[in-house]
Amino acid sequence: MRKFDTNVQHLKYTVLREVARSAFQNDLHHAVYSIPQKIVAGPKATMRCCIYKERAIVGERINLAMGGNPENPNVIEVLDVACDECPVGGYEVSDACRGCIAHRCEDVCRLGAISFDASQKAVIDKDKCVECGKCASVCPFSAIKNYKRPCQNSCKVKAISMDEDKKAMIDNSKCISCGACVYQCPFGAIMDKSYIVDVVDMIKNSENNKNFKLYAVIAPSISSQFSDAQLGQVVSGIKKLGFHTVVEAALGADMVASMEAEELVEKGFLTSSCCPAFVDYIKKQFPTLVPHISHNLSPMTVIAKHIKKTDPSARVVFMGPCTAKKMEMQRPEVAPYIDSVITFEELQALIDSKDIDLASLPMDTLDNASYYGRIFARSGGLTEAVKEALAEKNITDFDLKPIACDGIEACRTALLKASKNVLPNNFIEGMACVGGCIGGAGCLTHGERNKNEVDNYGKEAMEKTIATAIAPYMSINRK
Repeated sequence: MRKFDTNVQHLKYTVLREVARSAFQNDLHHAVYSIPQKIVAGPKATMRCCIYKERAIVGERINLAMGGNPENPNVIEVLDVACDECPVGGYEVSDACRGCIAHRCEDVCRLGAISFDASQKAVIDKDKCVECGKCASVCPFSAIKNYKRPCQNSCKVKAISMDEDKKAMIDNSKCISCGACVYQCPFGAIMDKSYIVDVVDMIKNSENNKNFKLYAVIAPSISSQFSDAQLGQVVSGIKKLGFHTVVEAALGADMVASMEAEELVEKGFLTSSCCPAFVDYIKKQFPTLVPHISHNLSPMTVIAKHIKKTDPSARVVFMGPCTAKKMEMQRPEVAPYIDSVITFEELQALIDSKDIDLASLPMDTLDNASYYGRIFARSGGLTEAVKEALAEKNITDFDLKPIACDGIEACRTALLKASKNVLPNNFIEGMACVGGCIGGAGCLTHGERNKNEVDNYGKEAMEKTIATAIAPYMSINRK
C-alpha cells in the first residue's frame, strides 16, 4: 500500500528521512552536499528542466527540513526556486461561450467588466474585474472559469499573492499556518518548517542523559495513518526510536471536553480552542469574538502539562497531522509544556531513517482515553464529547445548540453570523481543515477511510466514560 497520497509528499518525506538519518549519524554538514546528489542521481531530470535545478530545489528542501529561515516567524515558507509560475489569469472566458443573447454575465456584473466581441462572445476587462465570480455563477454553459493558482485556491484566508516575479508570497498577518497550501501545491513549492533535527537531538540526548525522559504525545488521527502497520506496532516503533512513553492526546481531549462543557454553561456562548489555526483565524479576522474563545488549552497542551507536572524530567514531543501546532507550541502559555512538534509525515521519515520495520514489531497498547476523546480527530467529535460531558455531569438545564464547522469557509460563515448576533447556535466547534484533523496537511493520507478508522479506534474504548478516563488526572491538572 502507498504511504502517501502524492509524489510531492514522497519527495518531501525522502528529504526528511535523509536529513534525520544524517542527524543520527552526526553528519549534517556533509548531508547538505550529499543528499541532493543522492536524491537526484541523474543523468537526466525527471521532475524539472534539468538535474541542476532539481538539486537546487532539494537543497532548499533540506534547509526547511533543518528548521528553515530563522528570520521568518511563520512555519509555512515558499521555496522560490521551486515555484513554477502557475497560470494566474483569474476569471477567463473559455471556448464554451456560445455567444448567447441572454447576457446574464453582463447583467450581474456591477462594474461593467463584461463586454462582447464581434462574434458576441463574452470578454472580461481585467482592469475592472474584482474576481467576485458572479459572472461564472450565472453562465448557463459554465464557460467562465477561475484560473487561480492551486495555492491561492486552497488558501481560504487570502494570505497568498504573487510577487513581481510571479512567485507565491505569503502574508504572515493573514496566514493561520493551516498548511492547506502545503498539501495542494503540485510542485511542493510551499512547505512547513521541520524540527525533526531537534527531535533527533532529544532522542540522542535521552539515550546519554538519564536525567530526563522523552514522551511522545500522539494525536488520535494517527489511527488512520500508517497503512503498513497496526497502531500497536506504530507505538512500539516510537518507543524503539528512543521514547520512554507514548501517551494519547485523546486523553487531553477528554479533559478539555469536561472543562469546556462547564465553561460553556458558565458563559452561555463559546468557540472551541482545540484547533490552533481556527483560534488564530478568530484573532486575525474576528477580533470582537476573541473573548468568547474557550480559555482551555488544546488537548495537546493539557496532556503535556499533566505529564510535566507528574514527571518534571519529561521532554514532550507532539506527533500529529497539523502544521499549525508548530506555531501553537511557540505561544507563551504552551511553550513550557511542549518541547517540539512533528507531523505524521515527519514521524514516518524518523522511523524509516532508523530502518525500523513497523510490520515486524510486537503490538503495544494505548489505553488512556475514552471514545469521545479519540473522535476529536474528525469533525463533530468535539461536539459529541461536550454533549456527553454535559450528560455525565447531569447538567440538564442548559440547552446545547452546537454547530460543527470543518474548513475555514464553514467557520467563516458561523463566525460572521456570531459577530452580528444572528447565529442560532451557542457553541462553535471550529476545525480549519476539511474533515477535521484527519484532513490536516501533515497527514500521510486523506479521505473518507480516515474518518471510519478514527471511529473504529474510538469504539475500542467504549467501556470508558469521559469521567472515568480523566478521573485519575483531573485533580493534578486543576492545580
